[in-house]
Amino acid sequence: MESSSAQLSTSFYSKSCPNLFTTVNSVVKSAISKEARMGASLLRLFFHDCFVNGCDGSILLDDTANFTGEKRAAPNLNSVRGFDVVDNVKSAVENVCPGVVSCADILAITSRDSVVILGRRDARTASQAAANNSIPPPTSNLTSLISFFNRVGLSTKEMVALSGSHTIGQARCTSFRAHVYNETNIDASFAQTRQSSCPSATGSGDNNLAPLDFQTPTVFDNNYYKNLQNRRGLLHSDQQLFNGGSTDSIVNKYSSSQSTFNSDFVNAMLKMGNISPLTGSNGEIRKNCRKIN
Repeated sequence: MESSSAQLSTSFYSKSCPNLFTTVNSVVKSAISKEARMGASLLRLFFHDCFVNGCDGSILLDDTANFTGEKRAAPNLNSVRGFDVVDNVKSAVENVCPGVVSCADILAITSRDSVVILGRRDARTASQAAANNSIPPPTSNLTSLISFFNRVGLSTKEMVALSGSHTIGQARCTSFRAHVYNETNIDASFAQTRQSSCPSATGSGDNNLAPLDFQTPTVFDNNYYKNLQNRRGLLHSDQQLFNGGSTDSIVNKYSSSQSTFNSDFVNAMLKMGNISPLTGSNGEIRKNCRKIN
């Protein structure tokens, strides 16, 4: 996919909205203090935005009578969350610098607490079909995962690094049921623990939650990879990263070095944030993240 890194920069709003980061961070911190899971939800929202026609805030658009957005696409419905937090951030940012900062950039900042490149503009449209076809489902095998990421210009190593975001957050029973009941590449006691809160019958307990990293579910660390080495990946797609395939060595590397993981994760996030952004006079700066101007 085409990128426009030359037009994105870390200092894009330094003159037009100097208090942007402090404004965003205070709203996000408040949201996370009320619900620890929200940090992971915002990170996932950004990921699901970027994978569908680039990081353009299209995932934030509500459906209307004559427009179908991405919120009701299969990978997003009853799954992606954090829209209210984005609304609150946008409102706070509009108070300090009206009409300046795009919703796409707000999404990028809410998902990060380190370096972030800015200058994206907001899409005037969205695609449910593209969302259905572009976001890797939790049933993906390794070949499929590599292909989904390669399609948007991300390497296999970057895919494994970005998967480490599953060191925080939770998944619904419907996403991991088949893995904990039907598959053999899973630690038996771990499977049993997860089964206790996820009944085997479809339709029963579908929305029951379990942490993606059972060791330190609210800490951003490298335990996700250690879990994979012990066959304790919650999702089928997680355990695919350590299952006798080409990515085992990358998992081993991140498991043994938190600093290598951190550094590779930051670089992969920067690259993902640069997937097909709208810049210059393309798109718009939405006043309300849920609808076009």
